[in-house]
Amino acid sequence: MASKFLGLACIRNESWHTRPHYPSMPKYPKGFDVKEQSIEGSESKALYSVIGMTCSACAGSVEKAIKRLPGIKEAVVDVLNNRAQVLFYPAFVNVRSRFLEFGFWEETIRETIEDVGFQATLMQDETNENSTQVCRIHIKGMTCTSCSTTVESALQEINGVKKAQVALATEEAQIYYDPKVLSYDQLLEVIENTGFEAILISTGEEKSKIHLKVDGVRTDQSMRMIQNSLQALPGVQDIDIDLPQNKFSLSYKADLTGPRNFIDVIESTGAGRYKAAIFPEGGGRDARRKEEIKEYYKSFLWSLVFTIPVFLISMVFMYIPGIKHVLETKVVNMLDVGEILRWILSTPVQFIIGRRFYTGAYKSLRNGSANMDVLIALGTNAAYFYSVYSVLRAATSPHFKSTDFFETSAMLISFILLGKYLEVLAKGKTSEAIAKLMNLAPDTAILLTVDDNGNVRSEQEIDSRLIQKNDKIKVIPGAKVASDGSVIWGQSHVNESMITGEARPVAKKKGDKVIGGTVNENGVLHIKVTTVGSESALSQIVRLVESAQLAKAPVQKFADHISKFFVPLVIFFSFSTWLAWFLAGKFSTYPKSWIPSSMDSFQLALQFGISVMVVACPCALGLATPTAVMVGTGVGASQGVLIKGGQALESAHKVDCIVFDKTGTLTIGKPVVVKTKLLKNIVLQEFYELVAAAEVNSEHPLAKAVVEYAKTFRGDDENQAWFEAREFESITGHGVKAIVQNKEIMMGNKRLMLDNNIAIPTDAEDMLDESEELAQTGILVAIDREVIGVIAISDPLKPSTCEVISILKSMKVKSIMVTGDNWGTANAIAKEVGIDTVIAEAKPEDKAEKVKNLQASGYIVAMVGDGINDSPALVAADVGMAIGAGTDIAIEAADIVLMRSNLEDVITAIDLSRKTFTRIRLNYIWALGYNLLGIPIAAGALYPPFGIRLPPWVAGAAMAASSVSVVLCSLLLKYYKRPKKLDNLEIGGITVE
Repeated sequence: MASKFLGLACIRNESWHTRPHYPSMPKYPKGFDVKEQSIEGSESKALYSVIGMTCSACAGSVEKAIKRLPGIKEAVVDVLNNRAQVLFYPAFVNVRSRFLEFGFWEETIRETIEDVGFQATLMQDETNENSTQVCRIHIKGMTCTSCSTTVESALQEINGVKKAQVALATEEAQIYYDPKVLSYDQLLEVIENTGFEAILISTGEEKSKIHLKVDGVRTDQSMRMIQNSLQALPGVQDIDIDLPQNKFSLSYKADLTGPRNFIDVIESTGAGRYKAAIFPEGGGRDARRKEEIKEYYKSFLWSLVFTIPVFLISMVFMYIPGIKHVLETKVVNMLDVGEILRWILSTPVQFIIGRRFYTGAYKSLRNGSANMDVLIALGTNAAYFYSVYSVLRAATSPHFKSTDFFETSAMLISFILLGKYLEVLAKGKTSEAIAKLMNLAPDTAILLTVDDNGNVRSEQEIDSRLIQKNDKIKVIPGAKVASDGSVIWGQSHVNESMITGEARPVAKKKGDKVIGGTVNENGVLHIKVTTVGSESALSQIVRLVESAQLAKAPVQKFADHISKFFVPLVIFFSFSTWLAWFLAGKFSTYPKSWIPSSMDSFQLALQFGISVMVVACPCALGLATPTAVMVGTGVGASQGVLIKGGQALESAHKVDCIVFDKTGTLTIGKPVVVKTKLLKNIVLQEFYELVAAAEVNSEHPLAKAVVEYAKTFRGDDENQAWFEAREFESITGHGVKAIVQNKEIMMGNKRLMLDNNIAIPTDAEDMLDESEELAQTGILVAIDREVIGVIAISDPLKPSTCEVISILKSMKVKSIMVTGDNWGTANAIAKEVGIDTVIAEAKPEDKAEKVKNLQASGYIVAMVGDGINDSPALVAADVGMAIGAGTDIAIEAADIVLMRSNLEDVITAIDLSRKTFTRIRLNYIWALGYNLLGIPIAAGALYPPFGIRLPPWVAGAAMAASSVSVVLCSLLLKYYKRPKKLDNLEIGGITVE
């Protein structure tokens, strides 16, 4: 949307109809009178992702091209982050809506960048920068897909809500909204208006937030004084006070301050009278789940207190002579003691313990939908109120003998509560993976006090939640690393399996990074903390997995579609069943011997109708997909495979073709110079001084390898500056040009030389051929338009690459390699690993185009890559898989992140997705099977031939069992083991920083 009115910046106080410089710009439709306007006023900005830049020269060319457009105030291009920020005047914001459909606003800037040779994509709207926040809300009371769909639809209709996801399994909503348009309080209100209780989890407003409890405060004035002291600290953004609990909630910038500073300020403010500590945790997902389990357990136990006596009076005591006589004693007319007792005992179960079903049914019907509570309320009410009618008629008639169903309504509610208890118990286990991740961080840490010379002066054990950025902490053998950081002293091996899934401990030394929650094995480490709280790797992984569990898989649409008609259809079937049996009995179309002695034809028909109503379970359908996705994504996280939701899982299980990038994916990604051949008499060090001066401006991995090798000739002076390179130019996919020491340096492949009419000597050709046969990359070096040397660079294959390709073939998955490297090297690598199809010398857009061609041929394509230039292909593929050690942009663009950077995790990801979807299919078989078999049996299909009848309380138990069965089926994924073929591979576990 942003870029669609960037074209407005192309006007400088002139009429749009008379712009001579843009003849290709479309004419405006008749009837639009666009007048001359001034562009003076405040400026706005738009942010673009620019793919394909390799160096500062690329950035400069993009920047110049944008600045040449009239109306652009400023353009800043960041080559490292591949972004372009455009500043312009928003004078014509109100005009843009009239022309959005024509799309030329977006094309103006995009085409300008693409004309320079790069791909541009809008990243955010210039008028809404940082205007989207993500709010997470816990929703209590949802019972089936109909409930979650109702809430989701209500949220989507609100002005300001950009996207809303409501997950039945996690009972959470994730809402992307514009805080300028509405507040999270309004979101809570909308949810509560749909009939459910809403509890705020996070608003998306704060990066770092902490809750502190202060003891010793006796007056409101003291609380205000403490608030003023805290507010004065640098980095403190907002402070909320809860006076009754003496609680402070602070939002702050972790770079400037932290929780220890807050505690020091509080305790010094009161001259020692006040004591501050982190407020006890509570209200998290685990706590809410435990509360829900406790609530259902309590309700079930109370229902048993009343239901068991009702059952005994109805089914057992009637066969014990002495007790039977007492129960059959008449009180008024034909009303006996047993009926009164059943009525009294079942009433609390129906209206007090079962109140939740009335409440849920009322709220659901009020919103124009029908959920499981409607079925339960109708079924139990039919049984209960018919029984009340029967009892009252017996009390007023000397001849009518009543038959009541009080035990039906009481037992039905008890069994449903038991089923819900077992269901929430099992659902709690589906999110154990997140709970385990969140509990990885240790409770305490050893804080070091260090002097200016780096010597440790003291050690102090503190609560790990009090750690601040730039703290120095000590990690002893066997202890967990308390926070993300870098090693400043010591050597050890750290077990990172709980974060990355990598089984082998990773060696750590000074300068290496460590991840919070990992286990130090055999040495003492001193670590400088770099990230804390929500910015830590552990927190980001937890957020990603939580978001994945909220995202719906496309197959979920099947259940959502059925849920719209499920309950009304069941009610129709139930009424039809009752009517059919009632009319059949009324007109004696079946033998009277079919009617039990304790009933008449109406009562028999009523039981069939109630059984149909309560045997059908919409919950099981709603839980079939999300519970399996929850367990699958959680298991993936524990295996080092981060799957971004149900969409990625569903696409991955269909993959039959994988496109691999070469550098950093099939290979380690850290090229090294292995051979140099000079064709002229020149000192090798002088040669590399010139070469490195030209290549140091390039971000390409091969250029970095050349520069690193050139440093070896300098010895102790390796940090010395290189010669100045003038007129540097990077030719994408070919090489570089520059003027160094008044010499024209040209480095790259054969195409670069031929395009510049530079002859390639036979010796150089032979060297290139030899390099290609050895899977090495040959770089030609020309000085003053004469080839004087060839540099051979090798990038070793990752361990087990060949075995992974072989296993993929056995899984009937086609492997293709796409690389920007030359054909000879690409073919040599492909031959070595067993890949038949190769695309070489490919630009980023060529990779994406290849993916699209494969999709057009009918393949479901996965792209595996690690670099910025892989991002377009990662997005274009059905499933993008990013190597964890790759760039942030590649990881952001991907659907699946392989944290260990091991290729065997590609197989794990595909296999896990296939196993997960096998579970989803089984879940649908369970859910639909219960309903498709249960409804006919409950309707009496087996009664005429076999005399088999499904009493309502048994039907209720079957309904509860269907949900429990689905959740338990999903839970079996917790025992997932990756393919045995992978266990025989020697895992390299190589991570390149």
